[in-house]
Amino acid sequence: MLKANNISKSYNDLQVLKNVELDLMNNEVVSIVGASGAGKSTLLHILGTLDKPDAGSLTINGYDVVALSANKLAKFRNSQLGFVFQFHNLLPEFSAIENVCLPGFISGKPDAEVKSRGKELLEILGIGARANHRPSELSGGEQQRVAVARALINDPNIVFADEPSGNLDSKNAEQLHKLFFDLRDQFKKTFVIVTHNEELAELSDRKVEIKDGSILYA
Repeated sequence: MLKANNISKSYNDLQVLKNVELDLMNNEVVSIVGASGAGKSTLLHILGTLDKPDAGSLTINGYDVVALSANKLAKFRNSQLGFVFQFHNLLPEFSAIENVCLPGFISGKPDAEVKSRGKELLEILGIGARANHRPSELSGGEQQRVAVARALINDPNIVFADEPSGNLDSKNAEQLHKLFFDLRDQFKKTFVIVTHNEELAELSDRKVEIKDGSILYA
């Protein structure tokens, strides 16, 4: 599904990633772990096409994404990849359902189809009754579930999550972790999660550890 070969990335004189090699398969939860500054988030952003490597190749579902133009890459990202971040990144002026539906609207799908799918996802995630509430009216756990629904709205192959439970209390973090595995089983998605949470990392199908910009094991 995803193949990264000899990925390297530097910022000025600091080399953050060094010849990283990684393959991702269908229907697995992969945790990326390591100390702060090891290169975890940089790798996630490159795998998710949010940043480009200085060297190396990245193939996702047969597409050489490094070679795609900016416009084609944006369309590819919108249709095939989903993202969940630590601080939710929900638009405060929009309701939960409106936040969930935004990527679907951007993709050009019919509004009715997108809204129907958005409502369905919120129901599956247990917050259907909160669909018309704005983010400020939701708990942290509820906001993160809205972010997960948004990541799934376009039926992506891979969902990338950067410290998704880092801003949650232990109970909501545990529930979110369980949710990822339930969604893997229900929707047959691959989840790639940068985390400092050892419990989540140990539960994952695979744990990828990075140290000083290199993968120790995968």
